Amino acid sequence: MPRTKVLLIDDEAEFAAALAERLQLRNYDATAVFCADDAFSAFLKNPPDVVLLDLKMPGMDGTEVLKTLKLYDPSVEVIILTGLGAEQSGNEGIKRGAFDYVVKPVDIDDLTVKIDQARKKKDKE
Repeated sequence: MPRTKVLLIDDEAEFAAALAERLQLRNYDATAVFCADDAFSAFLKNPPDVVLLDLKMPGMDGTEVLKTLKLYDPSVEVIILTGLGAEQSGNEGIKRGAFDYVVKPVDIDDLTVKIDQARKKKDKE
């Protein structure tokens, strides 16, 4: 199976860049962007298998980004990134079409399991 393409969308640039690097070290093709506009450009230029999406961003929030990504490609799997204590936001994302959510700070092993599960689901569709 080819490397899983992961698009990471988070306005916390240091966090997003570090997480993308950690995913690359685990053999994922990971790209980090830091705002909705860049996310849409990256999504259309090189469609990912899985999107990691922060809900709390300035400008267009993650819920709107999720809706727009699903319009572009209903089969893309989105994993919500949410802050500690904000699990309700993650559950709301699932109701809106996200595959699952993870709580920051992210446990990389748990995250890669979810990414792999999301990729398998996408490949079945």
